[in-house]
Amino acid sequence: MDARSFSAGGSTTDMMGIKERHFRPLPENVSLEELVPKDNFYRHLEAQLDLSFVRELVCPLYANGGRTSVDPVVFFKLQLVMFFEDMRSERQLMSVVADRLSLRWYLGYDLHEPLPDHSSLTRIRERYGLEIFRRFFERIVEMCFEAGLVQGRELYFDATKVEANASLDSTRSRSLVEDRLGEHLTGIFPDEALLVQDKDTPVIAAVVGPVGQEERRTLAHRNARQHRWIAQAGHQKREVVRWGYRRMADLRMSTTDPDASPMQCKNKGSSRLGYQTHYVVDGGKARVILDVLVTPAEVTENLPMLELLFRSRFRWRLRPHSVTGDAAYGTVENVAAVEKAGIRAYVVLPKHDERGPLFGKNEFVYDAERDLYICPQGETLRRQGLDYKERSVRYAARPSTCNACPLKTRCTKSKKKGRWIRRSFEEEYLERVRGYSGTEPYRKALRKRQVWVEPLFGEAKDWHGLRRFRLRTLEKVNAEALLIGAAQNIKRLLTYGQRGPKRPAQVAALRRSSPYQYEFCSVWKHRKRCAWRPARVFQHAEVFSETPIAPVRQPQRTGAMRFSGLSLGPNGVALGGYSRTA
Repeated sequence: MDARSFSAGGSTTDMMGIKERHFRPLPENVSLEELVPKDNFYRHLEAQLDLSFVRELVCPLYANGGRTSVDPVVFFKLQLVMFFEDMRSERQLMSVVADRLSLRWYLGYDLHEPLPDHSSLTRIRERYGLEIFRRFFERIVEMCFEAGLVQGRELYFDATKVEANASLDSTRSRSLVEDRLGEHLTGIFPDEALLVQDKDTPVIAAVVGPVGQEERRTLAHRNARQHRWIAQAGHQKREVVRWGYRRMADLRMSTTDPDASPMQCKNKGSSRLGYQTHYVVDGGKARVILDVLVTPAEVTENLPMLELLFRSRFRWRLRPHSVTGDAAYGTVENVAAVEKAGIRAYVVLPKHDERGPLFGKNEFVYDAERDLYICPQGETLRRQGLDYKERSVRYAARPSTCNACPLKTRCTKSKKKGRWIRRSFEEEYLERVRGYSGTEPYRKALRKRQVWVEPLFGEAKDWHGLRRFRLRTLEKVNAEALLIGAAQNIKRLLTYGQRGPKRPAQVAALRRSSPYQYEFCSVWKHRKRCAWRPARVFQHAEVFSETPIAPVRQPQRTGAMRFSGLSLGPNGVALGGYSRTA
């Protein structure tokens, strides 16, 4: 930069600098390692996250000979860069990488080394398939377990709508697009279709538990016929008609994205094509995402819940004591299955019969000894029969009794029949969940769900491109959602990796039963990290958990202090009476 005379408006300026564009070749001893700042984010990411495991995941997909491919580690690093930089295409990604020294350093490419072409990333993604991306997501979750970020005692479920990369104007008749004119005519003339039903279809009876070989084969056949949401990448079972009506997605499909289905969006007048993205989130401080699944928008939130729950439970060897979800998950099937598994279902039960002007089911009292209901006027509703299709028992009152009742206008509108109600086969589990609603742990779990799962969706939509999928078809959007979920877990690893949240055993050591409402105690690790903060207040253990925490047995060490079955090291502080061991 030179200082020259410059005249403007009759005045002369001698000290104003003028920058000349002149570039010299870089010396050979200049390294990219020196040009990237030491506090750069991607330096921190490279130091904390080792992605070398992906080479072992994708090794069977490569041949023994031929041209050398792009390093799989580089491919997944590029996917993480796309996540953190909120980019929508591989073409845009590679143009940004070519301009950024920090990104070249993170990928391991020198200044003059050619970068992979953007079309290669598309080919690699298609070669890997959904299975590789799910295994990559699970490996990140394993890292969260190793860092102590997963608590495993509380699981939270929620789903959000995500727009598809297709327009509603691209929808056509499904039967014509899929060349299924016969099924289309069957839907128009259902009476004629009843005459040609397959009579050889076996009827499988439900069994409580397999006793012999025949029962085992029946159960295995029944399980094989069940719909597997995760194994089938969230695909809908089109031949199953639920609740007596056909879905719009069964009649029309998009030629741009055949798997997307119409959905209603908030604050938007018209329908759009989209998907449902389901999350299973741990209740620990880090809010680690344990599972991700994308289904068409027509699939309600409650349908894949049980498979997500039991897969997370057995895949990660968890023993959750509660499962929390909103009213969409409060179906009879979900509540019964969760309670039978020994897990508390903290879900909101829908109150359909309490919305109208008539008496709801809660106004009737059930007498278990006589197996009947008593109405608000004191009359009885006796058992009439079983409905195996609805899995319920029907109770009804006599028409003559209802016609003479002064409260008939508030109870029923029928003139020929008396009031009747249904009682589910699983009513005992529903009553158990209704009993939870009056407890503080239930209310706390519902409050916690609003700030535990929904902010993760907001974070992914506002900052990481989950508001609208950039890929199409279920396999690809599932891979995209798994990458977003894995990257969100990586952010938690970077945040809590050095100071993981307290383990349940550590929390139990810091909380002891006391007749007083509050207890002041000091924690050595907390005091070392934040010496300026005052001593923290710890409440009773009953406030945080309903089941007593079993004492953790640890081997005796010389000079250790023993308290309530827990061994605290020399730097720990016992909260009650303690004795020093030999």
